[in-house]
Amino acid sequence: MKLPFLALIAASVPLAAQSPPPAPEPVADLPGAGRPVNLAATAARREALLRRLPPGVTVIPAATPRDLEVDVLQDGDFRQDDDFYYLTELETADAVLILARRPGAPAQTLLLLPPRNPGEERWTGLRLGPGPRAAELSGIPAVLSRASLDSLRGALMTRFAGPIYTVNRSSSGDSALAARWARRAGRQLESIATLLDSMRVVKDSDEIARLRRAAQITAEAEKAAMRVMKAGLKEYQVEATIEYTFRDLGADRVGFPSIVGSGPNSTTLHYDANRRTIEDGDLVVMDIGAEYGQYTADVTRTVPANGRFTPRQRAIYDLVLGAQQAALDAVRPGVTLVELDAVARRYLREHGGDLCGPRTCDAYFVHALSHWLGMRVHDVGDYQRPLEPGMVFTVEPGLYLADENLGVRVEDDVLVTASGYELLSGGAPRAAAEVESVMRKGATDAIH
Repeated sequence: MKLPFLALIAASVPLAAQSPPPAPEPVADLPGAGRPVNLAATAARREALLRRLPPGVTVIPAATPRDLEVDVLQDGDFRQDDDFYYLTELETADAVLILARRPGAPAQTLLLLPPRNPGEERWTGLRLGPGPRAAELSGIPAVLSRASLDSLRGALMTRFAGPIYTVNRSSSGDSALAARWARRAGRQLESIATLLDSMRVVKDSDEIARLRRAAQITAEAEKAAMRVMKAGLKEYQVEATIEYTFRDLGADRVGFPSIVGSGPNSTTLHYDANRRTIEDGDLVVMDIGAEYGQYTADVTRTVPANGRFTPRQRAIYDLVLGAQQAALDAVRPGVTLVELDAVARRYLREHGGDLCGPRTCDAYFVHALSHWLGMRVHDVGDYQRPLEPGMVFTVEPGLYLADENLGVRVEDDVLVTASGYELLSGGAPRAAAEVESVMRKGATDAIH
């Protein structure tokens, strides 16, 4: 069935759009190709999506580059749309993935890429264009020029009945494309965002490998920050050590702006100005995440600026760590994140004594315990859904005593397994004594 369909497409595409692309370049010379694609994983994801969809045509656009002349760019002018990446692992801008099926016939997968433009590539570097090389890299045999979109639409609408499906998120690179096709063909437009979310929340082995590496890199950055930490540094100097470590170990970018909050800033949840001078006696909250292969970690450690917790700081820290461990001990398939949150709050309430004054300590735990983790630091997924093997989320209790300029948060990345959990970020010291030991060794190494 594939050959007649591809022949129909070829007949509908103008000759100019079928002209051969420039000679393929080596993979290493194609920034648009990004990291190597796991062909088995992406094919399995597309097949799983198609199995869940009624007959029709699905249009999933890639992201578009940001404008160097208009936008403030801090990490490059392009990051791929998450849904497009999930189904292709390609980092090519302005591409379109089309999945189509009809009753009783095999599904069809098409990839459309912008034609190569040597003039633009003098500015942007080599890009992946339509042709055999793109088919090899993507694992999708049918790769056409995006210039054929209008002609292709007619062929698809003739051959495939049913709705037009799309993700319809604000981040989509060409959110109007599917809507335009549906309007012209008189078809219903339906979003598959919820369906894709339900798939993405359970990670396959390729996704877990990327998240594991992101967490390992982030853990090393936490240790590097502990080793250099001392009073008198600017928060941004610690941030520089963290983000140097990210890049040195192969991270693509930060998963979110790094938080290095000292003293009063330790009690501000999403503080990221990182300009204050760290003072002796401060606690410093370092909430950071490296992104690797478009998947991000999210790890927080709280450390004493001078390398040693005061008795008061240690008591609060140990309470937070105990609440985290209580929640971790409760992780298993079938439990919900809401239930884990209740476990941590109960621990703070029952073990806090008078540490937090007349109120129980859970009153100073002002955010949720967990969020899903994946291609976004707060990734997609239903928070009422019971845990399943392959889900990845954070466990991050915290106490914020603003009157004392004392904030403590301990956050780790957790993979649900069949029997419990794996702590992906376990390479970052958690216990207070371990934190002090790493900091003490770092201070000794600095002296020598």
